[in-house]
Amino acid sequence: MENLIVFAILLALGYGVGSYRERRHYEDIKRREKQTLHIPMMNFGAKQPMPQADDCAMFAGSVVIASDYFKTFTASLRNLVGGRVTVYETLLDRGRREAMLRMKEQAIAWGATEIVNVRLENSTIGNTQRRNGQAAIEIIAYGTALR
Repeated sequence: MENLIVFAILLALGYGVGSYRERRHYEDIKRREKQTLHIPMMNFGAKQPMPQADDCAMFAGSVVIASDYFKTFTASLRNLVGGRVTVYETLLDRGRREAMLRMKEQAIAWGATEIVNVRLENSTIGNTQRRNGQAAIEIIAYGTALR
C-alpha cells in the first residue's frame, strides 16, 4: 500500500511540475523566436547556387531534454497498446526549437545575415527499456551562417 501511495505522489508531482516547467519553456522559446525572426534559415540542394557571402562559419546548438515521471509512465502505458506517443511529441518539439534557437543566437552574435543548410540530429540518452528508465533526448541543430 505504501508503494502505491508513493507512486501516486510521484505521478501527481511529475504531472504538476512537468506541466509547469514545459509551459514556462514554451513561453521562453516563443519570446526568443520572435527576437531571432529576422535571420532566415533555408536549405539548398546540391545543384542550386549558394548565396554570395563575404564570410561563413558553421554553428551548432544542442540541447538535452529529459522527460518527467508522468510522461514516462504515460508512454509506458501507450507502449502496451501501441499508437502515437503524444506525450513525447512535445518533448521533441521543444528540443528541436531550442536547439535551433541556440544555433541562431550564436550565429547572430557572430553577425550572420542568414543561415543555410540547417540539419537536425537527435539521439536517446539513457536506457528507456528498463522499468525505471528515464527518457531523455539530445538534439543538435547545425548550419552554415553567412554574412
